[in-house]
Amino acid sequence: MIYGEFNSQGELIFEINLISADGDIIPVQALLDTGFTGWLAIDNQDAFSLGWLKESQQEEMRTARGEVQFNLYQGSVFLDEEEFAIPALGGDELQDILLGVRWLQTKRLVADLPAGVLTLG
Repeated sequence: MIYGEFNSQGELIFEINLISADGDIIPVQALLDTGFTGWLAIDNQDAFSLGWLKESQQEEMRTARGEVQFNLYQGSVFLDEEEFAIPALGGDELQDILLGVRWLQTKRLVADLPAGVLTLG
């Protein structure tokens, strides 16, 4: 189980570890976005820096900004003491690393804002 925190806007923030192609573990803050149906979204520059392999196809998704084309990467994440090889969407100018609701298929989310309790595991 990992513990998260609520930021000043009440958003759900978790620290996760991204794994670079050469095995380095990079701790990052990620926002759990319940409107995002994938596993992970990351800025293209960050995915490139991690050395993640870019797939030949792109994926089109509807966002708050309309229809957007995303690159598809093979990413590795260390979360809740497990390593996951996941498809990651890469976009330009993404300000936050996003965790999507796919994680809720395998992890239980507890979010109790009044008590200040936020866990994923």
